[in-house]
Amino acid sequence: MLLTINGAAREVALSDDTSLLDALRGDLGLMATRFGCGAESCGACMVLVDGKPSYACTTPIDALRGKAVTTLEGLGDAARPHPLQQAFLDEQAGQCGYCLSGILISAKALLDRTSTPTRDDIVQALDKHLCRCGAHARIIRAVQRAAARMSTSSAT
Repeated sequence: MLLTINGAAREVALSDDTSLLDALRGDLGLMATRFGCGAESCGACMVLVDGKPSYACTTPIDALRGKAVTTLEGLGDAARPHPLQQAFLDEQAGQCGYCLSGILISAKALLDRTSTPTRDDIVQALDKHLCRCGAHARIIRAVQRAAARMSTSSAT
């Protein structure tokens, strides 16, 4: 089956009911998307499917025919981080980091929809993510910082 992952066509030889998470981590070697609960309860496995946050742990690859999937690896890298990634570093918004890939993905979807989200918008967009480290205030500040940077850079 041919999947579009991070803008590139990728061939996977897996059964149609294989979860996207298993395909990403096991077959394609993309390790940023994490297994958390396997039941859509923690958000660690969140990816974008056609720009919308989706749970990779329960999405079968067959449901992705003709759709574009973006993982954290598709946002940026160490040499050229996405403004969200840089803001999370600047705000020291992670402790263990296990939840962050999913949070960054949901934050990206939010900022794609709303260039100047309110605090309530951010809280609502990230509500489905479980973070046990207590970094919530820094995470919210990081999303606000990224939104400000992205608004400034798009205005110039």
